[in-house]
Amino acid sequence: MGIADGKTALVVGVANDKSLAFAIASELRAQGASVALTYQGEVLEKRVRPLAEQIGAEVIGELDVNDDRQIDAAMARAGEKFGGLDMLVHAVAFAEREDLRDRFLNVSRTNFTRSLEISAYSLVALARAAEPLMERRGGGAILTLSYLGAVRAIPNYNVMGVAKAALEACVRYLAADLGGKNIRVNALSAGPARTLSSSAIRDFFTMAHHVEERAPLKRSMRPEEVGRMGAALLSDLASGVTGQTVYVDVGYNIVG
Repeated sequence: MGIADGKTALVVGVANDKSLAFAIASELRAQGASVALTYQGEVLEKRVRPLAEQIGAEVIGELDVNDDRQIDAAMARAGEKFGGLDMLVHAVAFAEREDLRDRFLNVSRTNFTRSLEISAYSLVALARAAEPLMERRGGGAILTLSYLGAVRAIPNYNVMGVAKAALEACVRYLAADLGGKNIRVNALSAGPARTLSSSAIRDFFTMAHHVEERAPLKRSMRPEEVGRMGAALLSDLASGVTGQTVYVDVGYNIVG
């Protein structure tokens, strides 16, 4: 029996097989959970459906986190499929490419607002929609993905760092709101990962090499390590953990 045996999970934000969200979804399936994935648009649908088939997950349709109607519809489909929801993974973030290459000082009001809405407020919107589904199951767990740039000024991370700081604050306030209903909310702060989103960060490979040199474990983080910790935080193994940001970055945050 796995640590997620008999549990149900909705994973939002899988982009391809390199996604940390996919690593978590894969581990949840391996640990016995029933998993549903969403996608945004036709391009991502073509990527997500084969990945769902690969791990034996369901695809419950399109979900744009900026559209409350789509959020409600996706949660309704998850509720119909599973009869409730035990776990929710939020792996959604956005910043314009130019804002990860120019000075942070130059981010426009429009781009700043959009980055925070997609990267941070979407967690609030999804948690609100998931609350009644988790109540049906007697509680649940929500996990989002963050990065060290939330608490330190990382070169070329810029407005995304500000958005991740807001995201981590949302985790704490949501944990306080939802704890009385036995719903836990945590963030997992991963090390640099070679994902679709990281490709927009200038000098990413230099950043990743620096981490490998300086981190206590003297190597890069592995996606499966994020998958295992994500599954653990969502499972009853972490029943006393909420409102926390847990680092899976081979120790870099303590020395960086």
